[in-house]
Amino acid sequence: MDAAHGTTEDSHDRRRHLLGPDVRRRPSGEPPPLPRELGRSGRLWLFMAACLVATVIGVVLFEPSERIFERVDTAVLRWAASWRSEPITAVMEAIVLLTSRWAIRMLRWGTLATLIAVRRWRHLVVFLAVLIVEGIVSFGLTQVIHRPRPLDVVTLGSWQGFSMPSRPLSALAITMVGATYCLIPHGRARDAAKWTIAGTLLALMVARVYLAVDHPTDAAFGAVLGVALGLTAFRWFTPNDVFPVTYRRGKAAHLDVGGRRGTAIAAAVKDQLGFRVLDVQPVGLEGSGGSTPLRLRVREEGAGTDRVLFAKLYAKSHVRADRWYKLGRTILYGKLEDEAPFQSVRRFVEYEDYALRLLEDLDLPVPQPYGVVEITPEREYLIVMEFFDGAVEIGEAEIDDDIIDQGLDLVRTMWDEGLAHRDVKPANLMVLDGRLKLIDVFFVQVRPSPWRQAVDLANMMMVLGLRSDARRVYERAVERFTPDEIAEAFAATRGVASPTQLRTMLKEDGRDLMAEFQALAPAREPLTIQRWSVRRLLLTLGVLLAGLIVLSLIVSNWAVFA
Repeated sequence: MDAAHGTTEDSHDRRRHLLGPDVRRRPSGEPPPLPRELGRSGRLWLFMAACLVATVIGVVLFEPSERIFERVDTAVLRWAASWRSEPITAVMEAIVLLTSRWAIRMLRWGTLATLIAVRRWRHLVVFLAVLIVEGIVSFGLTQVIHRPRPLDVVTLGSWQGFSMPSRPLSALAITMVGATYCLIPHGRARDAAKWTIAGTLLALMVARVYLAVDHPTDAAFGAVLGVALGLTAFRWFTPNDVFPVTYRRGKAAHLDVGGRRGTAIAAAVKDQLGFRVLDVQPVGLEGSGGSTPLRLRVREEGAGTDRVLFAKLYAKSHVRADRWYKLGRTILYGKLEDEAPFQSVRRFVEYEDYALRLLEDLDLPVPQPYGVVEITPEREYLIVMEFFDGAVEIGEAEIDDDIIDQGLDLVRTMWDEGLAHRDVKPANLMVLDGRLKLIDVFFVQVRPSPWRQAVDLANMMMVLGLRSDARRVYERAVERFTPDEIAEAFAATRGVASPTQLRTMLKEDGRDLMAEFQALAPAREPLTIQRWSVRRLLLTLGVLLAGLIVLSLIVSNWAVFA
C-alpha cells in the first residue's frame, strides 16, 4: 500500500510540475470559455416566429379568431387600395419584381457559385439545406391553412396557390439572409446588409399589400418565417466564431483564433492548465489538414517565466471531416481502410492525448503532453503539448547516418510494440539538436494490420531518402529489418498509401526513389489495396442513393419556389 501510495504521489507531483499554480475548476452552472449562443436577435426572431405559428394555430382552430383576422386584414387592404394611382402602382409593381422567380433564382445561383468558387463548403451545405427546409415548411403551411388570396379588393398582379404564409416573401427572405451570412464578413458590412434586408422586406410587404396579392398577415408571416429559419440555421450551424466568412487563402480545417475564440482560449488555458497566455499564433498550417495547430506563448505566474507550448485546436467540423474522410477511404479502398469514425470532438482529443502518453511511455521522441483544454463542451477542445523550439522539418535539415538510424529505429520500435504511426511524412518529422522528433500522433493505431506497418517503413525510408540516397538508407535499414520485410513494405506502398506531402516532394525531387528501393530489395509482387467487402458495397450504394435524394429535393424545391 505504501509503495502504491508513493507511486501515486510521485505521478501527481510530476503532473503538477508540468502545470501552472493557478489551475481552477469551473463551478457548476458557470458558462464555458466559449459558450454556444444564438444571440439576442436570433432569440427574438425565433420568438416572433413562434408567436406567429401560435397565432395561426389559433386562427385555424377557433373560428372567432379567424373572423377577427379577416376583418383586420380586409380593413388594411381596403385602406391601401384607397391610395392607388397609376404612378404609385407602377412603383409598387417594380418593387414586387424582387419576389419574382427569376430574381430569387439569380440571387440563389449567384450565392452558390460564389461559395463554390471560394470553397466554403460548410456554408454551401447549410445554404442548400435551409432552402429545402423553407420550401417544405412554407408549402406545408399553405396546404394546412388553406387561406385564399384577398377576395374583397381587386388584385393587381399575378399569384398562385394559397396565401398563408406568403411563399415569395419567405423564399426571398431566407435567400437574402443566407447570402448575407455566407458571403459578407462579420462586422459593419454585415450589419448594413441586415438593415438593407429589413428595409427591402418592409417595402415588399407594403407593395404586395398595396397590390392585394397578399393579406398583411400573409406577408408578415412569410417574412418572419424566412428570416427566422435562415438566421437560426446559420447562427447555429455556422457561428462566426467557428466559421468566419473570410476571403483569404487557407484550409477550411484552420479556424480563426482571434476575437472571442482567442479570448476563450486564453481564459481556458489559464483556468485548466494554470498558464497565462501571452500570445496565440497559428503555426505549421501548410502541413496540417485535420486541425488548427497553434503556438502558445505562456507565462507561469509563480515562476514569472515565459515558455512556448504547442497546441492543436479541434472542433466539431474536424470530426465531420474525419467522418467523411474515412467514409471516402472505405469506399475507395475497402477493408484496408475500414475504420470506425470518431463520434465526438471529446473522443478526438482523448485519443490523441492517449497516443501521446503511450508513445512517451515507450520512450519514443514525441512531445510531452500537458493535457486537454475544454473551450466549448462537445464542440471545441485544445490539446496542449511540448513545443520543439528551434526544430526544423526533416525536409529542410541536413541529416547524417545517426538521423537515418533514429528514423529506422523509431519504426522498428513501433513494429515491436504493435503500433503504426500511419502519417509518416516530412511535416511530422522534426530535427532538433541532432535528434529526430516525431509529432502529430493522432493517426497512431494500436495493433494495426501488417499492411499498415509495412507502409510506415516504406514512407520513412522514402522521407530519409529524399535527404540522402536510396542505397545509403537501404544499407542501414537491413541492420534492423530483413530484406523480405523491406520488400513487403515497398510492395504495399503505392499511390495513396503515402501522404500527399510526401508524394509531392517525391515528384519534385525528380528521382524515382520508389523504383530504386524496389531494385535494392528482393523482388516481390505489388500488394493490392483494393479489397471489396459487403460494408464497402452498401456504403457506396447508400452514398449514391443519398446523393440522388438530395439532388431531387434541390431540383423540386427550386422548380417550385425559384
